[in-house]
Amino acid sequence: MILISACLAGFNVRYDGGNARNDLAVKLVAMGQAVTVCPEIMGGFSTPRVPAEIQGGTGHDVLAGRATVMNRVGCDVTKEYLQGARMVLRIAQDHGVTVAFLKQKSPACGTKLIYDGEFAGNKIPGVGVTAALLQAHGIKCFGDEDLTLANIRPYVDAVTWENLHHDNLRADG
Repeated sequence: MILISACLAGFNVRYDGGNARNDLAVKLVAMGQAVTVCPEIMGGFSTPRVPAEIQGGTGHDVLAGRATVMNRVGCDVTKEYLQGARMVLRIAQDHGVTVAFLKQKSPACGTKLIYDGEFAGNKIPGVGVTAALLQAHGIKCFGDEDLTLANIRPYVDAVTWENLHHDNLRADG
């Protein structure tokens, strides 16, 4: 089973109340090949919400207690991000997830890049809190830019692979 950030499947769960819809994500969910999650919503946040960034490190550092997640108005929201990450891990384990495609740059889901904690739009190499927890439990994590047919091929069966190529399954917005 594949795990996908809910915003990629078209759910309006991003901090700004929008989504980051990816047609392939929508198809995988519709075909029962992927489960969606939003660590921020699972951590108790609403949409829209005040943006948050990791300060003092990356998601690995948050898990180790060396960094925090702060929102733009100065509230420490680390506890909520950890709660959401633990809930996502439980869902992943319950569904036999082996791979996740997550929204890049998010303080929860970033897999290669996250914002630097200064709220100035600067990005640094690193992973979000949820991505770090999933990786620590052996789940491969990729960013949304990696959600392509070629990259999901190893994670779907032959029937799904064939059906992904049919025009009648287009997920046009």
